[in-house]
Amino acid sequence: MALARNRRRERGVDYWPGFVDALSTLLLAIMFLLSVFVLAQFLLSQEISGKDAVLNRLNSQINELTRLLSLEKSNSQDLNDQLANLQASLNAATSEKTRLEQLLARGSGASQAAEQKIGELSGQLSGEKEISQRALSQVEILNQQIAALRRQIAALEDALEASESRDRESNAKIADLGRRLNVALAQRVQELNRYRSDFFGRLREILSDRENIRIVGDRFVFQSEVLFPSGSEALNPAGQSEMAKLADALLDLSREIPPEINWVLRVDGHTDNVPLSGTGRLRDNWELSAARAISVVKFLIDRGVPSDRLVAAGFGEFQPLDSADSDEARSRNRRIELKLTER
Repeated sequence: MALARNRRRERGVDYWPGFVDALSTLLLAIMFLLSVFVLAQFLLSQEISGKDAVLNRLNSQINELTRLLSLEKSNSQDLNDQLANLQASLNAATSEKTRLEQLLARGSGASQAAEQKIGELSGQLSGEKEISQRALSQVEILNQQIAALRRQIAALEDALEASESRDRESNAKIADLGRRLNVALAQRVQELNRYRSDFFGRLREILSDRENIRIVGDRFVFQSEVLFPSGSEALNPAGQSEMAKLADALLDLSREIPPEINWVLRVDGHTDNVPLSGTGRLRDNWELSAARAISVVKFLIDRGVPSDRLVAAGFGEFQPLDSADSDEARSRNRRIELKLTER
């Protein structure tokens, strides 16, 4: 019995090595399948990427074709519009042709009118062709006009330069004339001053340097009390005597002064600041000063002095020699001034 059991154990199969071989084979197969799957995945991803690039290129091409199609549609619309315009023109021409044919059918007069109209239409067609030629001609004319304007501007610039040169010469001449005139005026003034000095010298000799007759600057001054009663414009006898001496001296001097010196004797009347009563003929100091100057002038005219050599002016109380508020100041301010000057 024991021997039989041992034999059965010896005859039993050991399955483990086979199982390990089968498991190894299965593992290798699985690894092979995984490798094949990874490789397939890689190849598939490369194929998908290439298809995406191709798809992008196709989209770009589609967009470009869309844009071109839009432009083509726009051009097609323009062409359709032009075609419509041409069709309308053709229809109008056809209508016009039909109308002209009808006119031709109506008689010889209508035929001539139709032929004239056809000629006008032909002229319009040929006129369209001549527009460019006329435009070129107008451009040429404009170029010629621009060139002529440039020549005129150059001539004007030359004339302006010549005028400026003449102006400079004229200004130089004017400046020279001005200098000469100033010299002549200075000589005239010096000459008049010399006669004025002679005149004042003669008056000084004639009037014997009386206290109430004096020279102030370039004026010979008479106190009003010497010539006029108080508040009156009429010369008193003493004043007439003094003015007669003045007239004789002035007449002697007038014969010596050259005629080209346009001299005058100015007689200025001045009063003090005491107002008049206003009840007399003269209302205020303005009228009194002017009336006294006029009285002296008229007396000199009566003594033979030319009236065109005399001037009378009244200054009232507004040109005082002494501004003090005293009887002595007021006495000095009441005066008649004589000035030999040029008109």
